[in-house]
Amino acid sequence: MKRIFIIITAIAVIGLGGVMTFTTFPAANADSEAAQALVGEHTATFAIEKMTCAACPITVRKAMERVDGVKSVKVDFDAKTATVVFDPSTATPDQIGEASTNAGYPAKPSS
Repeated sequence: MKRIFIIITAIAVIGLGGVMTFTTFPAANADSEAAQALVGEHTATFAIEKMTCAACPITVRKAMERVDGVKSVKVDFDAKTATVVFDPSTATPDQIGEASTNAGYPAKPSS
């Protein structure tokens, strides 16, 4: 009988934890541009040339991440694009694109 009580209590605690997670964090579909504006971040999308293999996006991502002020880089191999979140007071789209170009993958801002 004690074992059943412990199992039911554990399930209830885990369930409450899941409910609390959904109620304490902002929705994933919240206006991300407004949130970025509050923290001084901008997003730029780059068209990337010469990506031909699975290692190319890794090289592009690492090159762009080395630029001071870059917060995150997501490279889409199929679309040949990179989406970069950066601090505009520290980095510019031209600097980020130049970092990829210097790594052998010419990048031009498309947004």
